[in-house]
Amino acid sequence: MANPLKVVIAGCSGRMGHALLESVFADAELVLHGALDRAGDNPSLGRDAGEQFGKVSAVKVTADIAAALKDADVLVDFTRPEASMQYLQACQTAKVAMVIGTTGFSAEQKLAIEVASKNIPIVFAPNMSVGVTLLINLVEQAAKVLSEAYDIEVVEMHHRHKVDAPSGTALRLGEAAAYGLGQDLKDCAIYAREGVTGEREAGKIGFATLRGGDVVGDHTVVFAGIGERVELTHKASSRATFAVGALRAAKFLANKQSGLFDMQDVLSLKRS
Repeated sequence: MANPLKVVIAGCSGRMGHALLESVFADAELVLHGALDRAGDNPSLGRDAGEQFGKVSAVKVTADIAAALKDADVLVDFTRPEASMQYLQACQTAKVAMVIGTTGFSAEQKLAIEVASKNIPIVFAPNMSVGVTLLINLVEQAAKVLSEAYDIEVVEMHHRHKVDAPSGTALRLGEAAAYGLGQDLKDCAIYAREGVTGEREAGKIGFATLRGGDVVGDHTVVFAGIGERVELTHKASSRATFAVGALRAAKFLANKQSGLFDMQDVLSLKRS
């Protein structure tokens, strides 16, 4: 990359925003171009984005989206769906690429992202971890091989502040398992069990959600057969893994004009 990629970080005072800023400062191929945060009574606004790391970045935290995007190359967004929709519109106006790691989107909002990708390049993935991206591929392959002789359950745990359930990553793992079975997740997912539920139906994919403490993100896909059980697990101990993956996605978008991509594309793992 001849010149450093000019990156704007959204939600820079949040947990993921902090990890993203730290990773940008550590990468010689990237330069912090803008730092966005929510408007209102926010102590971060007006401060140097590098202050919390003992750096002078000359980039002030702002709520002015248009100003932050001016002459930028890519916006990285791990915020909330409502904020992401604002950033999406602004990126289209400014012709700036976008990496979206936000989860909890409605079907309508996902459609808006798909439509926007005809105008700007977007990497949209519920989990930017390289390990989770590999796990998705492994789950699909396991489902194909083990088939309906094995019951599939997706178990996830996150910190107490997470607002959506199941996690976007859990749903993506469920989609991969369903694809491996030749099904659509919407036709075979079980999201809740309570009371007398009857025997488990073959071909269904169950989800269990746990919330508590400061868990960054644990995901396990269980394939339970007769006499044996196969478990595929990923545990994140630091948000740095998501930040590194997201910035790898940002580099992937350099020189692309439009298109909707995910981490399978970024890591060249896309099924043919």
